[in-house]
Amino acid sequence: MNQLIDLMPVVLFAIVFFLADIYYATGALIIGITIQITAMLLTGKSINTQLKVTFWVSLIFGGMTLLLRDETFIQWKPTVVNWLLAATLLGSEFVGTQNVLKRILSTQLELEDDIWKVLNLGWSLGFFAAGTLNLVVAYNFSMEFWVGYKLVGGFGITLLYVLLTILYLNKKGALSAPASTLDSE
Repeated sequence: MNQLIDLMPVVLFAIVFFLADIYYATGALIIGITIQITAMLLTGKSINTQLKVTFWVSLIFGGMTLLLRDETFIQWKPTVVNWLLAATLLGSEFVGTQNVLKRILSTQLELEDDIWKVLNLGWSLGFFAAGTLNLVVAYNFSMEFWVGYKLVGGFGITLLYVLLTILYLNKKGALSAPASTLDSE
């Protein structure tokens, strides 16, 4: 459910773009993500790091787009967000005692450290690739195509990464129920 809520500012961006232009859409994105953050704060929900990064990068790059009337900045926003997330995951391999994915998901998944490391590096590579792909689309296709890609492509790439993660965990036997759980049924 949170993924759908997180997608709402992007959906708003795309709708306003196709009804008006990139500048109105950028304003709508900034307003949409600000409302999202405000609603979460008012309801006492925690705001994850990815959403915080997205919020600040949207404000900065969206603001530069509007102030300078240059659509390049808003087209770079997804790349900057993805590359910052990739750097955070990769950096967590070398700083601290646990990588970021393990810190976030260890209460839901019990995995060996080498599996956490592969997942962390895999998702880091995935975020880097997503950021790079955004630039390929932004610089080689029309603005209309880029907006459609931003709406559908980001969700599709995330879905692909989740599927690859599940396949990897299944291959490693990490999704099997522990024997003690099976015995008690």
